[in-house]
Order: sequence, then structure tokens, then C-alpha cells
Amino acid sequence: MSGVRRIVSLPSGRWSKWVILAFWIAVFAVAGPLAGKLNSAQQNDSSAWLPHNAESTQVVELAKQFAPSDIFPALVVYERPDGAITPADQAKAAADVRRFATIQDVTGKVIGPVPSKDGRALQVIVPIRVAEEGNGWEELAPRIEEMRSISQADTGGLGVYVTGPAGYFADFSKVFSGFDSTLLYITAAIVIVILLLTYRSPVLWLLPLTTVFVALTAAQAVIYLLAKNAGLTVNAQSAFILTVLVFGAGTDYALLLTARYREELRRHQDRHQAMAVALGRATPAIIASGATVILSLLTLLVAELNSTKSLGPVMAIGVAVGLLAMITLLPALLVIVGRWVFWPRRPTLGSAEPTEHGLWARIGQRMAVRPRLVWVVTAVVLGALALGVTQLEANGLQSKDSFRTKPEAVTGEAALARHFAAGEGNPVQVIGNAEAAPQLQAAVSGTPGVTAVTRPVVKDGYAYLEGTLTSAADSQAGYDTVDRLRASVHAIPGAEAKVGGGSAVNLDIQRATRHDRNLVVPLVLLVVLVILALVLRAIVAPLLLVATVVLSFAAALGVSALVFDHLFGFAGADPAFPLWTFVFLVALGTDYNIFLMTRVHEESKRYGTRRGALIGLAATGGVITSAGIVLAGTFAALGTLPLVFITEIGFAVAFGVLLDTFVVRSVLVTALNLDVGRWIWWPSSLARKRDVALGEPEAEAAEISR
Repeated sequence: MSGVRRIVSLPSGRWSKWVILAFWIAVFAVAGPLAGKLNSAQQNDSSAWLPHNAESTQVVELAKQFAPSDIFPALVVYERPDGAITPADQAKAAADVRRFATIQDVTGKVIGPVPSKDGRALQVIVPIRVAEEGNGWEELAPRIEEMRSISQADTGGLGVYVTGPAGYFADFSKVFSGFDSTLLYITAAIVIVILLLTYRSPVLWLLPLTTVFVALTAAQAVIYLLAKNAGLTVNAQSAFILTVLVFGAGTDYALLLTARYREELRRHQDRHQAMAVALGRATPAIIASGATVILSLLTLLVAELNSTKSLGPVMAIGVAVGLLAMITLLPALLVIVGRWVFWPRRPTLGSAEPTEHGLWARIGQRMAVRPRLVWVVTAVVLGALALGVTQLEANGLQSKDSFRTKPEAVTGEAALARHFAAGEGNPVQVIGNAEAAPQLQAAVSGTPGVTAVTRPVVKDGYAYLEGTLTSAADSQAGYDTVDRLRASVHAIPGAEAKVGGGSAVNLDIQRATRHDRNLVVPLVLLVVLVILALVLRAIVAPLLLVATVVLSFAAALGVSALVFDHLFGFAGADPAFPLWTFVFLVALGTDYNIFLMTRVHEESKRYGTRRGALIGLAATGGVITSAGIVLAGTFAALGTLPLVFITEIGFAVAFGVLLDTFVVRSVLVTALNLDVGRWIWWPSSLARKRDVALGEPEAEAAEISR
């Protein structure tokens, strides 16, 4: 701990502040080029997210000798909406097939045009090779765009759509392409506006924003190096969430430190001394808050799903670098520029502290009259909101329901389903011992929901065959078919058969996600409970605080479920949605618990718990509210991405953070502090410190003056 104290004292030194500045300038210079390469290290193929022991993952490896794993099929659908396909339509599709074969990375035979049974549509399957070590979305997108340009020329009234796995990859790529920069600008703009309103200074916002940008760049560089050299899995979703988390959490820490520094500037003439005191008092809370978020995120390392497992260290690195920057670079910058940065409201020695008579001080005094009624009513309302969880359908989203817009791949899938088997282009794969090939073919052919079963291909002791699902590969009906098929082939003696393919991959991802949720949630709660107990040196307070965090999360999830269903009209939610929302809300909600309760603990030593609760609320209420607005704003920025899963995460976390800061932390927790009184610190010695009755102003004044 003494080493930490020495590090955090450096920014307030008359010479060492310049060393800190020089260090971070060097870090930024080195990290900048590396951070720009992070997109190239992303792995967006869903099969890379599964653990190695998943059945569909094993099929991916075993099937490479039969069907290359780097081939993504694009399906081109030609539909005549007002009648039958004409000879001219057939000629058009045949000519397109010849041109498709000349496109770069198109490999193998282009299949089609295949007419539908109703005679109103044609289908062409185009196999496209993508290098396994590259970013598949970026490589597929230009090939699909070229196919769309060819197929949609001179259509003569035909509806033509490019869909299938490759078509969806391209449309996802179009959504994500360049959005990292857009999201950065949107997030920065939100933070600037909120900081301008919070600080009411035209220049002060520049310092935390600069620090956050440096921290984000350094974090992205570290993550890139780990992804390239240590096997860390990074995908587009985690890269985007990293941006908003570093901006949101980093700005939160900046607000807390800056507020404490401004307090100390009113008590000390020398700004270096003021910063030294501010760091000494605020840094323990900031470090404890950051450690809570980091450790909570690192619990995701126990997850089965690689995308979830890697989300933990990716986000933890971002928070850790942001935390380090906020307790070193930001205070150094504040001391270097001096008091004028607060203009036009420069804090001068002896000037009044506005929080002493501010809004939260008045709210605290009103709650003090009947605190038990306040917390009971608040808890009941939150419990009622939590009932909306019963409306949450986190059973997965089909690809067509994953967009808030309607890209061509979605339109094409609908056209495909009108005329062909819904699982076309995304076959189910079965592999087993060669001796069992006839039984495997019979089992696959006899499974309801599977059609167009291929003849077994035998090689190196294995038999491989494919089948087409009659239901969409990413639908519940498709998953049910995979389960039936697995039960059937697993029952063949000596076959050692396994079922894979796109539908099986999605099904295994859903099941791994549910396993991870049941494992990670209690671990996060345990981590939060232990950290709160260590920071507050009590048992009662941490138990009550964890209960409020869980209640806040449940209420946020309940409201989100109702909004998704009745306002946004979403088809459902990804199975990972509850887990990701839980980790973010619980970890970040504990941040605000620590901000508030460490100050209450500090003031309770001087004035008693009840009076300390009011002083703590008055001193931190504004900071916590501002921090919550910043964090909510940054997560709300995710809503600008037209993907349902990202929008749901952004809304749920943003709403949950606002609920936590305005209601749970500032009202519910303070009312509990006032009602429980000194016993909230049990079993520490502070629980034995005599408290005052809130209804006795004379006793309060006497206690404060002691």
C-alpha cells in the first residue's frame, strides 16, 4: 500500500508532475500505431467463440478434410413476384453465374441456377474462401458487394438478393465498418456536453477528456498485443463496448477526483498541497471502485464461451489503464495548469463549499424525517419494476431479427424461405466412424426436419455427410432438429458421431451462455461483497449494499424487457444479454456505492453515522449524479449502432445506471444509513460510536462541534 501511496503522490510534486506528463506522452506515442491495428486482430467468426470441447467445435476440426472451414457460401435468390420464372430470367441467372466464378476468392463450383418447386424463384450458391487468420467480415464484404452489383444489373423486374452466411457477414461488416471512429466521436461529444454542464467551465472538460483519450489508446494497444501474441479473443462487440466503458468509467473517476480537489483548493493556498490531500482522500475510493470493476470483469474468465471469457480481460484492461491515467496523468495536468482552469468559478481559499447547502443536502434533510418509510416505499417500487423480468425472452435472436434496419440479407432470407428449404446454404454436418456410414445416413435421413441428405464421404477412417434443415438454421425449430439429430446419431453403437454446422454452433453458444450466467453471477456477487467488506470494514453494510445492487439490476432488467417488447418491438434478446448487463450494472453500481459509503464512513468517524450519512450524500450526491449521467450517456451511444443486441445492452446499462444514481444510491442507500444508524458498521468499532437522533438539532450541533 505504501508503494501505491508513493505513486499517487507523484502528480502533486513540484517536479514529479512533469515526469508523469512525460511518461504518458511517451506511452501515447508508442501506443498510437498499435491501437490502430486492433480491428485487424478481431475474430468475428462465431465458431471461434466456442470452447474446444463443444460438439460443434469438434466437428469444425474433424470436417476440415471434407469441407474446408474457410468457405462461406453466398446465396443469390432470383424471385419473380408476379409470376413464373421466364427463359430470360434463366439466361440472366446463368450469365451471372459465369461472372460470379471470376470474382476473387470464389472457389470451387458455383451451383445453379436451381429452380424452386413452385417455379417462381431461382437459387445460386457461391462458395467464397476467406483466410482463417484474417478478419472475415472485412474480406467478405467487397466480394459480396461485387456480387450484388453483378446480380442487380438488368434485372427486368426480377427481385434479386444476396443472402446466406456470406451475405449476413457482409451486412454485419457494413454496420461495423468505420463505426469505431463514429462511436468515439459520439461518445466524446456526449462526455463534453455533460462535463460542460457539470463544471460550467469552458476549458476544464479538456483535461479529463484528454486523459480518457490517452487511456483508451494505451488500452487498445495492450489489447492488440495480447490478441496477437497471447491468444486473447477480441470481436467487434467487445471493441465497441471497450470505448464506451473507458470513456464512462474513466470520466467517473475524473469527476470524483476533480470534485475532491476543488474542495481542497478552498482549504489550501498551495495547489500542490491541495492535490496531495485530495489524492490521499479520494484515491482509496477510486482504486477500490476500479478494483471492484476489474475483478468483477475478470470473473468472466471462468466462462466456457470464448467471446464471454475474453470480454472480461478486454474490459478489465480498459478500466485498469483508465484508472491509472486518472490517478496520475489527470492530477498532474490539473496541478500544472493551476486554479484558472476552473474559470469562471475558481475555488479560492476560504470560499464556501456549495455542496453544503445544495440539492442533495436538502433531499437528505427531508429523508431524515422518516427514513424507514423512504426506503420501504423505494424498495417496493423497485420490486414492482423488477416484475417485468417475466417478459424477458433471452432465448436468442435469429439473424433476421438482429438488425434494427432491414438489410439485403434479411430480405433475401425471407425470399429464400418463400420458395426453398429455409436451411439452404447452411447445412447440418454429421461426422462419425467410417464403419457406421450406412447407419449414419439412415439416421440423418430419418430425422424429421432434415432433407436433401448427401451420400456419406469416407476418408481416413471417418464418414461425413450433410443435410439441409427445413427450418431456418438459427430458429428454435432448427435447434430442436439438431437436438433430435444428435440424439439419433449418438445412439448408434460404435459410431462416435457428432453433429455440427451453423445451427449446431449457434445452439452450443446459447447453452454455453446459460452455463456461464449461472456460474458467473454468484461469483461477481461474492467479489463485490468481499471488496465492500474490506473497504468498509463491516459486514452489515456490504450485505445491505449488495442487496440494493441486485434489486437495482432486477428493476433495470424488468423495465428493459417491457421496453424491448412493447416500445421497440424487438423479437427477443441474446442469451448473453442478462449476463453482460448484470456484470456491467453490478460492477459499476458498486462504484457508486464505494464513492458514497467511503465518504459516509469518513464523516461518521467525526460526526456519527446519521449525520455522516447526510454529509456524505451532500458531498457526493452531485458527483455521483454527474458520473451516472456520463456513464449512461456513453452507453446510450451504443444505441446508434443498428444492431438489436448492442442497442439492448446500451439501453439496459444506461437506464440501470440512471436508476442506480438517482434512486438507489442516493435515496435508498442513504435512507438505510439513516434508519439502521451506527449498526450498519457492525462489527467494526464504528458501530459502537454514539450516534445522534436526527430529530434533535441541538444534539446534532453539539455532536458536530465536539
